[in-house]
Amino acid sequence: MTKPMRSTSTTAASVISKPKPVYMPRLPVPELRKTLDKYLASLEPFLREDEKRGGMNYHSGLSLRKKWADEFEQGIGKVLQDRLVALDRASPNNWLDDNFWLNKAYLEWRAPLLVNSNWWLAFYEDDMMPATALKGETNNNRAGTTFWQLRRAAWLVWRTLEFKQQLDAHELHPDTTRTGIWFRNSSAKMFSTARMPAPFCDSLSSPPDKPTQEARSLLVMLHGWCYAVPVYYPPTSPDSPPVLMSPPQIEAKLRSIVLDVEERLSRGESPVPIGMLSADDRDKWASNLDHLLHLHPANKRSHHVMLHAVMALSLDHTTHAIPPPLPSRHLPPHKVHHRSPAQSALDSHLHTIRGNPHNIGNRFYDKPYTLIVDPSTRAGATGEHSPCDALVPSIVAEYTIVQGVDVDEFTEEKSTPPAGVDTSEPLWERLDWVGDEYIKREAAAATRRALEIVEDSDDSVMWFDDYGTEWIKTMAKMSPDAYVQMALQLAWYKTRGEFTATYETVLTRMFKNGRTETLRSYTGDARDWVLSMVTPGVSNQSRLKALQRAIQTHTRLTREAATGRGIDRHLMGLQLMLRPPNGESAALFEDELFERSQRWKLSTSGLSAGHLFKGTGFGTVYDDGYGINYLAAPNMIKFGVESKFHNSTTSTQKFKTAVLESLLEMKLVTLEAEEVDVKGASHL
Repeated sequence: MTKPMRSTSTTAASVISKPKPVYMPRLPVPELRKTLDKYLASLEPFLREDEKRGGMNYHSGLSLRKKWADEFEQGIGKVLQDRLVALDRASPNNWLDDNFWLNKAYLEWRAPLLVNSNWWLAFYEDDMMPATALKGETNNNRAGTTFWQLRRAAWLVWRTLEFKQQLDAHELHPDTTRTGIWFRNSSAKMFSTARMPAPFCDSLSSPPDKPTQEARSLLVMLHGWCYAVPVYYPPTSPDSPPVLMSPPQIEAKLRSIVLDVEERLSRGESPVPIGMLSADDRDKWASNLDHLLHLHPANKRSHHVMLHAVMALSLDHTTHAIPPPLPSRHLPPHKVHHRSPAQSALDSHLHTIRGNPHNIGNRFYDKPYTLIVDPSTRAGATGEHSPCDALVPSIVAEYTIVQGVDVDEFTEEKSTPPAGVDTSEPLWERLDWVGDEYIKREAAAATRRALEIVEDSDDSVMWFDDYGTEWIKTMAKMSPDAYVQMALQLAWYKTRGEFTATYETVLTRMFKNGRTETLRSYTGDARDWVLSMVTPGVSNQSRLKALQRAIQTHTRLTREAATGRGIDRHLMGLQLMLRPPNGESAALFEDELFERSQRWKLSTSGLSAGHLFKGTGFGTVYDDGYGINYLAAPNMIKFGVESKFHNSTTSTQKFKTAVLESLLEMKLVTLEAEEVDVKGASHL
């Protein structure tokens, strides 16, 4: 593809004269009655299904919930709402993000970050790479790296930090629009920070106030060893920013690290597998980190630098290829993936970024943003999810890869430091960890658990190229996101014969420090449409009308969620205001349907069109569910689907097939219904 060149010109006025920032409204505390009414409406499809399957009568079930809602509104609910409003008034930004969200959504979760929480994103190959580079030839070096691997890695690091530099200077996304404020504030949380494990609830490290050497360094991992690599020169004056090094200067440092790793390998050395330990259960990792930090001062230094490093780069020494399915795995037929060569290559690349048995230990899972490059120059990114939502790093990644490696930047002239900078800092610093027999045993156990996680992860990409958003908008005249969500509803029903609570992420970025809200995609109208599709004899005209109603409902719910009028964050806030030790309770929260309506076995999220991404993904929340990310482009929709091999009720391959069938059926219904309408009109 033809890639646009970056613009390097900046007028003095654009830097010196900064327009007055726009106002970001506070996230509102929704009205209690409106939240209760919307909540009751969201229960209707569950109640209708319960009745259909021999449960309580729909009207009786709904009346009971309305009674509880009314009692809640007039009683304890009013008290909880008042407490939430008071909390909001005392909060600097908003009631949700200042008090609850980070802990409840991420930091209290004890599951390993590997697959379960960290997102992954696979980049397209760089078309500036020579064909031989894509074969991953190792040049016979002991470390297993390649020339073009290191060159692409250096370029990707430089492009990422150049983007950050332009953001910091207000040259990109300035504080003149709400989107600009949201993106600059959100992307700032990607850099020079990390998640820190602690018993029961983790925390996030704070970035340094000044551009310390640690904050000016890149965390590089190769063969599980960690290095801090300064990629900025120190500021030339107290008021100036640090000076970003050029691509060839970064490349030279990476090549120097490879030489050091080769020497260590030749001596038979092996690292303390800190990557494996960080991939473990959070309480386990917290305990082991505490042991390490008290074991030797060098460990404190290494951890401190890793937390503050601007970002991370993992140089893998193997090019992963998914082996053909083995009978010894004893998987049922619907669990076995018989991939075509193209599909196998695509999924192999995705598994390189997600983590596979060969590279799990070559990551520090606590970092919010890690670039990954393997010997064949396949690349991607992964990150810890809590500082910012995956859309933010995907925007950074798009800038990073929109321009391929420019060989003209790798010249001797550009390898020379700029005049006036301090060049006295070392090329890099080893971040070695000191272990003992206890850590050796813990690392072996962590490795076993990490292998179980990746081997159980049934993760794949599907490229649907029959049509995309252009046809959905212009021909079907529907919202593309809502349309894709309805396809997922139909696919779930096709594979399970029942419905489930469905989570879709909606950003609340129009608000100060806004994050996300839940959109409950399983609605009464969605249920009616799915049942029309699986019921013989229903006309395509009726099916199309049902689809249009479901789309309209979904679009309305999207708008409400994005504008602070969703229900799930409000319900969570109200529940957290309850004081059980004081004898406070609410029948509304004790209802089993309250919990079931939030059991997100279908957890979904859409990113941008993803023209430069092969695929993306995140782990399922429930073992009998799916984690689904999709990239909807004008002529293609890419789906990343993750489930668990061990669960008998799920199959990524089967679900992908159901999604494909659903999308084709939806198009056919639309075209045939419109054709009938046209013929009917011609006879009038």
